[in-house]
Amino acid sequence: MIISCPHCGLRDSSEFYFRGEAPTPRPDYEEGNVAFADHVYGRINPAGPQKEHWYHAAGCRSWLVVERDTRTHDFLSVTLASEQGR
Repeated sequence: MIISCPHCGLRDSSEFYFRGEAPTPRPDYEEGNVAFADHVYGRINPAGPQKEHWYHAAGCRSWLVVERDTRTHDFLSVTLASEQGR
């Protein structure tokens, strides 16, 4: 798989560390333990587009938010996580 890093350009996925799904915002304290446990341990794992965190370990050392189609492994978009506040 080839990832288009915003700083380094096209790179092989072996240069990156895959963290997993880009999480949704943390629930408020008032929502309780069940909502927090679901946030930490629950995963959507859709068949189709999914936002994920990738770290460019062998390059610019930036965290990226990647939208990838889980059926085809096509990368739909790549942005810096710092631009998304994550």
